[in-house]
Amino acid sequence: MKDWTVAAAHNNARWCDAVCRAHGHAGRFLPHMWVNAATVPRFYPNAVTLAVGETALEEQRSTVEILQKSNLPGRWSVKDSFHTLDLSRRGFDLLFEASWIRGAMPGEGPSSDIVWSREDKGGEGLPFDDPGFALFRGRRGFKVVAGFMLYQAEDVVGVSNVVAEAADAPAVWRSLTVLAAQTFPRMPLVGYESGRELKAAVKAGFEAGDKLRVWVTARD
Repeated sequence: MKDWTVAAAHNNARWCDAVCRAHGHAGRFLPHMWVNAATVPRFYPNAVTLAVGETALEEQRSTVEILQKSNLPGRWSVKDSFHTLDLSRRGFDLLFEASWIRGAMPGEGPSSDIVWSREDKGGEGLPFDDPGFALFRGRRGFKVVAGFMLYQAEDVVGVSNVVAEAADAPAVWRSLTVLAAQTFPRMPLVGYESGRELKAAVKAGFEAGDKLRVWVTARD
C-alpha cells in the first residue's frame, strides 16, 4: 500500500463529513471507519473505511450490519478505501472501482485559455464557512466550462468534483494543481478517479496509486 493512501482516505472521509455537516447531518468517526446513519447528500456514502487489518475489518463489517438494520431509505453506499471489504455476500452490489491519485509538483502555470476564479458561494449544502474548503470555477468568456473543489484535512488537500470537457481535461488538471498549491501551500494533493478522468489526471502528471471501490445496497 502506498504511504499516502491512508491520508487520502482520511481526507476523503473528512470531506464527506463536512458536506454532511453542511446539510445538518454530520457523521461519526469510529477508530476504523467514518459512518453516518442519516440520509446523506446524493453521491455521498454512508460509510468510509479508514484502516486495514483484521481488527479494522471486524469493526467495519459490524458497522455495516448496524447500518443495514437502521432502515436507511433508498439505496446507500459504503466506500471501501483499501479494496479489502467484500460486501458481495451482504446484500451489496459493486458500484464502481477507482484509483487513489497524488498530484505532482505544479508546473510553471496553467496552459489553457480558461480563466479561473475562487467562488465564495454556489448553492446550498457546501461548507463555505470551513477554511479548508475551496471551490473554483473556470470560464471562457461568461460561460462556465470547468470546475473543481478542494478540501484541506489530515495534512493533505483532497481534490474532487472535477468537471471538464474531454479536450480541456488535461489542462484543467494541470491548472488545479497550480491553484491548489497557491491556495494551500506545501500541502500534498490527493484524490481518486477512474476511467477517462483518471487518464486525464495521469496525463497531467498525477500518480495513480492503490485501488478503492464503492459498494451500494442491492436493488430489491
